[in-house]
Amino acid sequence: MDEIEPDHFAFEDEGADGVSLFGSSTASVSSSIVQGVDEYGRRYASYGNVGYGMPIDEDELDRIDLKHRLYTLLLEEKFFLAPIGRNPQRILDLGTGSGIWAIDVADAFPSAEVLGIDLAPIQPEWVPTNCRFEIDDVEEQWTYRNQFDFIHSRDFLFSIRDWQKLANQCFENTKPNGYTELQCLLPEPHCDDDSTPSDTGVIEFSEKICDASALAGWCLREPNRFKTYLQEAGFEDVTEVRFKVPTSPWPKEKRMKLVGAFEMQSLLQGASAFSLRTFSRAYGWTQEQTELFLMKMRTDVRNLKYHTYYEFVVAYGRKPGPSGRSNDLHDSAVDLAAATSP
Repeated sequence: MDEIEPDHFAFEDEGADGVSLFGSSTASVSSSIVQGVDEYGRRYASYGNVGYGMPIDEDELDRIDLKHRLYTLLLEEKFFLAPIGRNPQRILDLGTGSGIWAIDVADAFPSAEVLGIDLAPIQPEWVPTNCRFEIDDVEEQWTYRNQFDFIHSRDFLFSIRDWQKLANQCFENTKPNGYTELQCLLPEPHCDDDSTPSDTGVIEFSEKICDASALAGWCLREPNRFKTYLQEAGFEDVTEVRFKVPTSPWPKEKRMKLVGAFEMQSLLQGASAFSLRTFSRAYGWTQEQTELFLMKMRTDVRNLKYHTYYEFVVAYGRKPGPSGRSNDLHDSAVDLAAATSP
């Protein structure tokens, strides 16, 4: 198992050739929004949806960047699956977090203006010239003057209370023949070979956090309905693709072993971030009760005899528009979707 030790997991260079100083409205926001609020020794957003359940501190930003590498590896170096064409003009990244997806997409599509929005101004200052960030709450009414060729969201965990409203606003703000894509980890545990007993820490944690999230108002099982939400919003050609995400490096195949190693690190690093606010609001647990509960998961997730996995759900749809759409598609993205559809 030495090949999956953290020292061997070097990220690829994600810097851009030619970046510019990031200048946006976040430069003049009040210090309270910039600093956030401290709870349980972690920092949380203080703007907009104050119920957002995840921290916004450096530890969480590091985990977000780790998950970005995991998902691009899982999607075979793709950032999305929707066939948006090679020259999009406007791209919107909802809940941009550290901004790493928006930055990489801006590099990949120099024709596009890429806008990332988030509750907290935690993105870097130096970004590609065609990328910018704004503070906003996606659960409020959107007021964009111009529509987007592509709207993207990824891992809106502990964030959205009304997914149908979000899908509806995406539809309203997507250009005709443009696409919206929702991506999210679905932390419902699976095991195909009965190697994982139901009382193991990963199973118990996963079921507990899913149940607690529903009680707290941000149901983690909502990715099961992404396809339906897009269809009911009015999108056509709605496609759903699911990918297995091992919870540890138990797979034999090299790429999936690395995916599992990243996910295990995310669980170990992020368990407190996932749980502190959620268990407090759902069950009234103290920080000490939560950390005690997490001990079993942190032990069992390292046990490679347990072949547990989650699913990463990707759903995308096209807004209806005039016939004669461009055939200048991302062929590789289309092929990947076809090759990995269940």
